[in-house]
Amino acid sequence: MLTQISRATLLSLAVAAGTAIAADKPSPQLDMAKAKQTAENVCAACHGLDGNSQISANPKLAGQHVDYLYKQLLNFKPQGGKPAERNNAVMGGMVAPLSNDELRALAVYYGEQKLKPEVAKNKATLDRGQKLWRAGDPSRGLPACAACHGPAGAGLPTQYPRIQGQFADYTETQLKAFRLSDRANDPASMMRMIAVKMTDAEIKAVADYAAGLR
Repeated sequence: MLTQISRATLLSLAVAAGTAIAADKPSPQLDMAKAKQTAENVCAACHGLDGNSQISANPKLAGQHVDYLYKQLLNFKPQGGKPAERNNAVMGGMVAPLSNDELRALAVYYGEQKLKPEVAKNKATLDRGQKLWRAGDPSRGLPACAACHGPAGAGLPTQYPRIQGQFADYTETQLKAFRLSDRANDPASMMRMIAVKMTDAEIKAVADYAAGLR
C-alpha cells in the first residue's frame, strides 16, 4: 500500500492537473452534433461508432472520464510552440484541424457513451494480477494500481483513467510504453516510475485482470 506521503503527493498532482485543464477549458457552447459526426465519420474507423473499438490495439473510449479524454486529445497537439506530449503520427494528424472546443465536445461525446467491456481471459494469471492491482509489491516500492485507479478500475476524472473493461492488449502496450518512456505525458513521471519496476509477466497479468474489472 502507498504511504500517507505518497497519497498526499498523488492527490496534489491530481489537483494540479485538474487546475491546469480547467484553466484551458473551452467555452461551454459545444457543438455536440458536429462532435457526433466527427466521431462517426472520422474516429469510428479505429474507435468504433460509439467509442467501443473492435480492435485491441485501439482503446475503447466509451464511458471514459471527459476531462481525461480532453487532456489526452490536447496532448496529441503541439502546444505553445512545443512538440506534442504524446508523439503519435496518426492521432496527431487527426486532432490537428480540430479546435479545443471541438476536442472538448468529442471528449464529452465519448464520455456519454456506454462502455461494452472486455473480460479477463487468462485464468492462470488472475491471482497475480489481482495481487498487484490491490496491494502492489511494497518490497520493490511498487504501489497498488487501485490506489489511483480505484478498486474496480473506475479511475478519477482528469488524472487517472477508467481502466476497467479496457482491452488487455492496449493496457499492456501503454504500460510498456511508459516503461520505455516512449509515452511520457504522465505528471511527475508517475506511471513511468511504476512501470519500470514491472516485468513483462506482471504487466500482462495486471492488464488482463483490469479487463475483467467492473
